[in-house]
Amino acid sequence: MANLTREAIRDTFSQLLEERPLSQITVKDIVTACGVNRNTFYYYFQDIPALVEEMVEEDAQRIIRKYPRVDSIEQCLDAAIEFAMARRRAALHLFNSTNRSVFEQYLWRVCEYAVERYAESILAGHTVREEDREVMIRDEACTAFGVAMWWMEHGMKEDLRGRFHRVFELKKGFIEEIIRRSEVS
Repeated sequence: MANLTREAIRDTFSQLLEERPLSQITVKDIVTACGVNRNTFYYYFQDIPALVEEMVEEDAQRIIRKYPRVDSIEQCLDAAIEFAMARRRAALHLFNSTNRSVFEQYLWRVCEYAVERYAESILAGHTVREEDREVMIRDEACTAFGVAMWWMEHGMKEDLRGRFHRVFELKKGFIEEIIRRSEVS
């Protein structure tokens, strides 16, 4: 029963976030729409930012569980794009809110995860210096994060999949060159 109540609060909040900006949602709005009292909300969540943080963290974990292995960076980022597009208005409301940093942490985590899993697959059988591996992962994660942030800044209007695929197509061979240059004999 407790998990159902927690989920009901989260689902209600998510629906409200699709309808209006975060700054226009109150605990009273959530509990009224959900049919629970304020104490119930505060039993599960310290405040709305804590609710946002939990939801964003769970969404990141969901994407990570869906892709335990990544054959391409684009594959995992496609999942994140699909997820964001399914909740476009809510994502934009979070992005444009004072809780933007929570959204950015989520986005960074997904980008970094995608790149780390991809690096594991392409580095299999190669011995590269750890610092070079880190440089490669940070560079690719920053690229993915930057492109996604640009997309959010511009209202999620452009075809982000196409942009990601093009960016990584232009960078094709970059990771292989890092491996070649940093491989330890």
